[in-house]
Parts: sequence; C-alpha cells; structure tokens
Amino acid sequence: MKADILVPLMAAAVQSGTPILYATLGEIITERSGVLNLGVEGIMMVGALAGFLVSMYTGNPVMGFLAGGLFGALIAGIHGLVCLVFQGNQVVSGLALTILGTNLANYLGTPHVGHSAPGFGLLPVPYLSMIPIVGPIFFKLDMLVYVSYLMPFIVWLFLRYTRWGLGLRAVGENPEAGSAAGLGVTAYRWAGILGGGFLGGLGGAYLSLAYTHLWTNGLSAGRGWIAVALVIFAFWRPGRAVLGAFLFGGVMAFQLRLQATGTNLPSSLLLMLPYALTVLVLVLSSWKAKEADAPAVLGVNFEPPE
Repeated sequence: MKADILVPLMAAAVQSGTPILYATLGEIITERSGVLNLGVEGIMMVGALAGFLVSMYTGNPVMGFLAGGLFGALIAGIHGLVCLVFQGNQVVSGLALTILGTNLANYLGTPHVGHSAPGFGLLPVPYLSMIPIVGPIFFKLDMLVYVSYLMPFIVWLFLRYTRWGLGLRAVGENPEAGSAAGLGVTAYRWAGILGGGFLGGLGGAYLSLAYTHLWTNGLSAGRGWIAVALVIFAFWRPGRAVLGAFLFGGVMAFQLRLQATGTNLPSSLLLMLPYALTVLVLVLSSWKAKEADAPAVLGVNFEPPE
C-alpha cells in the first residue's frame, strides 16, 4: 500500500479510535471500583447529544465537550442509584441504561438530524506536524485527539500513585477489607461510576463535535460496546487501551474507505468488520486470562455494614 494511501488511513484510525479511547478509559475507572457498567453505549449517545446541543446553542464547542462529559456522568448516576442504593443487578442495570440512553438521545435528537454545530477542526502542531509520516498521522488532527494522548498516562498515574486511585482499586479488590480500613466503599464506587460516565460522555461528545460536526441518530454506532470489550483486551490497563482503541479505529476507518471505493463486497459485511474483530479479540484475550488484572469483585454488590 502506497504512503499517500496508508498515511491518511492511519490518521483516520487515530481519529476514529479517539472516542473509543475516552470511553474505554472511563470504563476502566468504573470497573476498577468493582462496578460493571454495560451502559457505555447509552452514556456515549447522551454525551454526544448534550455536547452537540450545547455547542449549537452557545457557539462554544469547549462548553459543548464538557457538557457531554457532565451529562454522561449524570446518566451514569442512574446506574449508581440502581446498583449502590437499591443493590440492583449490575448487568441488568447497565443494559437498561444502554437502551434508555440510546433511545432518549435518538428521540430528543430527531428534530436536529442533519443539523451542524460549531466543533473542533484540524489543528496542526507546529514542528511536530512537519515530521515525515509521523506528523500527518498523529499531529495534524484536532485538539481533542491531542488531549486523548495524555489521558491514558493521567489515568495510569491516578490509579497507581494517588491516594484516591489506590483506594478505588482497593474497594474493587476487597471491599470488606477496605471498609474495615476506613475506606468509604460506596463513596469510591460512586466516584468510579461518575468518573467513568464523564469520560464516556466526552467520547460521545467527540463524535458530534469533532468526528462528524453534525447530529444523526445512532451516532455512537456500537462504539460503547467496543469500549466494554476493549477493557478486557487491555487487561484493565490504560496503556494497552491505546493500542486497542487505535486498532479498532483503524478497522472502522478501513471499512469506510472500502465502501467509498465502490468495492464489490456487500456493505453489510463491511459494517460487520469492527464487531467481528471485537468477538475475535475477546476470544483471544480469554486465552491469556491468567495475565488479566480484573478486579476481584467486579460486578458484585457491596452492602455497607450497619
């Protein structure tokens, strides 16, 4: 494949993988607290719509991006209410959250289908964007992509070296011991759910403000489910999430370009490629289950002692 074809494809892979990376990092934080949230798809949809509407009505895409994160945290709070307050089943609650968030965003967004909003354009980084091959791939994109380069490192530092991050991991491994040591298990889990929802909402806002610059129903297109799968692929480690996000972003960008070239392959088959890869990755990851670093009580509710 020639460089003039490969370089734009790889740049598109980075851009397409960015919203998945935001959502995956958010889910890693949530699951590190011991809470399983399968509602990432719904969170991304709500974040995408909130970011789009705030940007459209205020003319400020930065406010829109942050609003996407805030509304993502808000709808994730429903999951926290069900699982932490009412001790509901985490799997059922997450699935319900996906259905609620997706359909709510589609319903409220229908009047705005096809409309555009101020967003984030390309912002080449001086000097770095001039580096052959590497520059056009990584440093001729939008500002939110550059922020995503820092996010895995920030999440890694938070989980590994900060008091709150270590406490979050502790309640995900042994909440009873954490409670005995004076940690507020419920408070840490609330923080994990809301923090993960915030990052998932940012991933959704990226789609409407930087990836498409317009609203269309079903905008997340299954990326939330890919993010959930990538947490397993990454073994709950932020650094590996980068590789997985860009890999899936590359597959999504590749199938779009195949469709644009008018290939004879059925479009339904091309659309299936990212999700077929998701299943393959889960199968391959299961072979290395011993290397996984899954929280010991993931998906298990904790009832605080009276």
